[in-house]
Amino acid sequence: MIAKVKKIPTEKPPMDLDTKSQLPEPKGWKILVAMPQSKEKTDGGIIKAAQTRDIEETSNICGYVMKLGKDCYRDERRFPSGAWCKKGDWVVFRAYSGTRIKMYDQEFRLINDDTVEAVVDDPTGVVRA
Repeated sequence: MIAKVKKIPTEKPPMDLDTKSQLPEPKGWKILVAMPQSKEKTDGGIIKAAQTRDIEETSNICGYVMKLGKDCYRDERRFPSGAWCKKGDWVVFRAYSGTRIKMYDQEFRLINDDTVEAVVDDPTGVVRA
């Protein structure tokens, strides 16, 4: 049996100017990450239940870096090679990590700088195993 892979959009999450101007400013070593929105339908056209979409969004392991706190990656003992990510990167982190925030129907997470486990150029197909 071939398993279907949930595709994550590769473009940054859509946001209007009102949403961008009201985004929280991450403090300390926190990183603000925008989460991709779950599709309402499967590739076959079946409408997903709200609970299914919520589970997909909650357990997602990939997000788009929007802002970094001023203390991110400043500890040279913990990060001797420098920052692990920058604004505009797609990052991989553990499922269910961070503080979840929802603004204007867009989910964000505040994660610690050391929560970032990888940077990917193309998040399509990056799913939790």
